[in-house]
Amino acid sequence: MAAGAAAQAAMANAIKASGIIVKVEPTDFFTILKKVETPLVVTGRSSFRKHYQYLTSYRGLAFFTSSSQELVLPPRTEVIRAKSISFPEM
Repeated sequence: MAAGAAAQAAMANAIKASGIIVKVEPTDFFTILKKVETPLVVTGRSSFRKHYQYLTSYRGLAFFTSSSQELVLPPRTEVIRAKSISFPEM
């Protein structure tokens, strides 16, 4: 579990340091997840549009996608369920 906390802290620091969040389509999000041995994904639910939201980091950038249907993540994915995910204006 400590590795998950460390990965989450690294993701948060990457977002704070760069302020860059890359919005991608779900298919591109899965391509990114395939590049990581054990990806960490933060999931949330948009209260406004009722979309599922997904956030991960890769090579220092934060990647975000949303979908009207829940995505089935790879079994090796560590998932952190957030109450909500919010960003500065994208």
